[in-house]
Amino acid sequence: MSRIGKKIIPVPDKVKVSMKDDVFLAEGPLGKEQVKIHPMAKLALDAKVVKVERSSDDADARRIQGLVRSLVANAVSGVSTGFKKELDINGVGYRAELKGNSLNLTLGFSHPVNYDIPTGIKVAVDKQTHLVVTGSNKDLVGRVSADIRRFRPPEPYKGKGIKYSDETIIRKVGKAAGGK
Repeated sequence: MSRIGKKIIPVPDKVKVSMKDDVFLAEGPLGKEQVKIHPMAKLALDAKVVKVERSSDDADARRIQGLVRSLVANAVSGVSTGFKKELDINGVGYRAELKGNSLNLTLGFSHPVNYDIPTGIKVAVDKQTHLVVTGSNKDLVGRVSADIRRFRPPEPYKGKGIKYSDETIIRKVGKAAGGK
């Protein structure tokens, strides 16, 4: 039994939900999101709740029901409250700045790194070393954060690099000084 798939999804007052063909649409103050619904799952829409039902009782249908329920719930909460990831930049001379729709990162390379921010994502830079990535699509927020972190992942000796704010870097001890 899919425990996640059985849960109903409450719809906030400021969010409008609808179905068009096999696509679920959620529209709210932070934007619009759409989710393609798998043929093994069906949606029952009311004014205040969305319920995901499955076509049969086999294992694949139960898995699909849980997946579709999670995707629909993420779309509803994304257009009402949004998603956020925070990144910290550690290192001497490492910094970030926002120029239009591009994020310019200075990360100790011989060249600056430019990252074009996709549509639907907002990046805020605080004090040149703290980034806040926000948006209504959970997958896209996570992917953009991971792409930015991938430019210079934190290294274990001094902790220099880009890390998530809630991430803990396990530090290694450096080389011991010479012998006798």
